[in-house]
Amino acid sequence: MALDSIDHKILALLQEDGRISNQALADQVALSPSACLRRVRQLEEAGVIARYRAELDPRALGLDVDAFVQVTMRQEVEGWHESFLAAVQRWPQVVGAWIVTGECNYILRIRAKSLKEYSQFAIEHLHKERGVKEIRSNIVMQGIKSGETVVPSALLPR
Repeated sequence: MALDSIDHKILALLQEDGRISNQALADQVALSPSACLRRVRQLEEAGVIARYRAELDPRALGLDVDAFVQVTMRQEVEGWHESFLAAVQRWPQVVGAWIVTGECNYILRIRAKSLKEYSQFAIEHLHKERGVKEIRSNIVMQGIKSGETVVPSALLPR
């Protein structure tokens, strides 16, 4: 789907406020409400708009520990990759997971109520998972920029 400048404006506004009314959105992009709604529906159907959701504040929910964990696997263990992928899906503490290049195989983002709870998770689950060779934890001390679900307007295709 080719995006034009109006699509870019619609996407930027919806990323900022997913609850904006169609009327307010239409006013800001200088379209009639029906034309604006048609554009939004096309963006949804094309998969450009993947979903709508509420963004929760983990700290307000008592999840004070945010950790990025590098996991390195033992390559000689049969089925290590499939086993680890299945384990990650079972662990609710893992809120993000990526297969990466470099010294480790995976990077996990883990949320926990406390360092004690995180430590318990690491010992009882991560270290015990078949094929895990090493984990390196990076505890977030302070967030300075967040926007993992945001695509900056400057990066939208022109």
